[in-house]
Amino acid sequence: MKRRTLRGFTLVEVLVALAILAVMAALTWRGIDGMARAQQATGRHTDEVLTLQAGLAQWRADLDAMMIWPTATPAPTVTPGATPAAAPTAPQRSLAWDGRVLRITRTGADAAAGLRVVAWARRADDGQWLRWQSAPVQSLRAWQAAWDAAARWAEAGAAADPGNPNASVAAVASTLNWQLHYFRGNAWTNPLSSPDPGAAQALPDAVRLLLVLAPGQAVTGPVSLDWVRLDFGGNS
Repeated sequence: MKRRTLRGFTLVEVLVALAILAVMAALTWRGIDGMARAQQATGRHTDEVLTLQAGLAQWRADLDAMMIWPTATPAPTVTPGATPAAAPTAPQRSLAWDGRVLRITRTGADAAAGLRVVAWARRADDGQWLRWQSAPVQSLRAWQAAWDAAARWAEAGAAADPGNPNASVAAVASTLNWQLHYFRGNAWTNPLSSPDPGAAQALPDAVRLLLVLAPGQAVTGPVSLDWVRLDFGGNS
């Protein structure tokens, strides 16, 4: 009987096999890397969309919770938002827009905690559309301090507010521009160009928000959102 000769792989065969394995490993790694990058991009896209949706929902919620304030200065014991019977209302204390920042006096989720002042502004250096919120206020003096702090925050460029540790700032989206229109007298008008002084002091029946979102985000270009007062149409 002839004995079978055992023969191993040659060096060339081993090198070819290693080269094939290396190519397969590289292709596999590229595939895994591509899936990871796609997952990261999808996650960023989802986060940006959800953040924008949450910001616009918060915008509506702030306007829905807007509190009307009295013109006359009440006694120090008067609770913020409690309008004396003889004092006319002053919507400019509830909603104030100067072309740069919108300030709103609103009720809080917990009515017993007091009111809050919120402000919306666009940061000039990076275009971020931001929301500023004060701590709850339970006195006229505290409200006035928060109202003024919101204006100072916007004047300072809508940056972080380390001088007011009780306030919070949240970014919504990067924008190229933003504008507001008020619906008053059955027409959309610029809030700053009302020819009637009385109309300028009246709360609008609706507010139109116009955002131009910067490129490079999940959502870009013009975005419009209309808010309508709950009592508009004679339901108050």
